[in-house]
This record gives sequence, C-alpha cells and structure tokens, in this order.
Amino acid sequence: MTTTQEQRTIEDLKALAERAGRDLEDASALEILRWAADTFGKRFCVTSSMEDAVVAHLASRAMPGVDVVFLDTGYHFPETIGTRDAVEAVMDVNVLTLTPLQTVQEQDAEYGPRLHDRDPDLCCALRKVRPLERGLAAYEAWATGLRRDESPTRAGTPVVGWDEKRRKVKVSPIARWTQDDVDAYVAEHGVLTNPLLMDGYASVGCAPCTRRVLAGEDARAGRWAASAKTECGLHG
Repeated sequence: MTTTQEQRTIEDLKALAERAGRDLEDASALEILRWAADTFGKRFCVTSSMEDAVVAHLASRAMPGVDVVFLDTGYHFPETIGTRDAVEAVMDVNVLTLTPLQTVQEQDAEYGPRLHDRDPDLCCALRKVRPLERGLAAYEAWATGLRRDESPTRAGTPVVGWDEKRRKVKVSPIARWTQDDVDAYVAEHGVLTNPLLMDGYASVGCAPCTRRVLAGEDARAGRWAASAKTECGLHG
C-alpha cells in the first residue's frame, strides 16, 4: 500500500529526503519544486527573507497559491517589508507573516536594549528560530533559497535534505545556482528583488546586523560583520 501524507512517519520522511537528494541532484530548480509540490501538497511551504522573490516565483509556477512564510523580526529594513508587500500583491502565492512572541520593546524590557549587539545568538533564537519552528509545525517540508556559492558554510547544501532539528524535509531548489543564475532568472521573469541589493548590500537581514559588502568579500560578509557569527540558526 502506498504511504499517504497522513501516514508518513519521521523515518519515512527522512528516507524520502535522502533518496530525493540523490535522485534530484541534477534536476532543475523547477523540477525539484514540482517534486515537492506533488509529494507534499499543502504540507509544503516556501520560506523567504524577501531579499528577492526568486524561490517564491519558482514555487508559484510549480504550485500556484503556495504558502510563502516570512519572518518579521521587528528589525527589518523598510525596503524588506515593502518587498514582502509587493510579492503578496503581484505573485500567485499566499504570504504568511510570522512574528516573535515578544515585540522589540518587550524584549528590550526583559533582556535589555540592543540584545543583537550583546548576544546575537539569543536575539536570533528569539526573533527567528523559535517563530519559524512554530510556523513550520503544520508542514512536512519547507523550501529555502540557500546556495552553495554564498559562503563556505553553505557549500555542502543538498538540493533536498533532512532538517534534523525540525524533523522535516528541507528543499533548496537553487542550491547549485550561482549569483549569475539568479540574476539571469530575475531579468528573464521580472522577479521582484529587494531595492537594497542595488545599494551595496549582497545579503539582506535585520537592519542592526547588516552592512554593505566591500569589493572582494563574499555575499554574506555584511551579516554580523562585527562578530564571528555567520548564520542566524535557521540553517544549522
């Protein structure tokens, strides 16, 4: 008997992820997303930081009306919120905005101001990691825009893998893409991008922890530049 979505166990999902990671390594991004849509249906979503809407656009072609999950940390640039609103207005997706349990003001009252400077890992946990864990509870699989060329920590990203922390299938359909591939797709399809990408930012996160990159730096050098931190915790 074929295992249905309702009957899948954690072991089923893990085996599915490992098999798909091998079988789809050379597939196109659209083929990977069509596999995810066919396999998980409404229990599949896309996450987006609204740096650009490339993966959301691709997913809308594979699964019109797909859920696109956005984390509103309370620290975003206005341009990022504007990109989210534009994506919601013009694309065939269902944007779901997640927020932390505490506002920035409530967090400041409990932990002190500028927690992002004093303990960025805790700030990311409170404002990104925990809200995403709650938001992904209804899904079996989620898609990201991770690319292998972004930084050494992402060089081994599988196109489909197993998210042990959340016990879900993690899909990275553009893992094999380069920045040139992203730029070409944006130009061909007129995909929305965050205006900050035209203003010296190569990777866009929370405003207090993001700066413009310098010539020769990798795309994520502008994130947490004053510390040894390289990831927010969403991806390991």
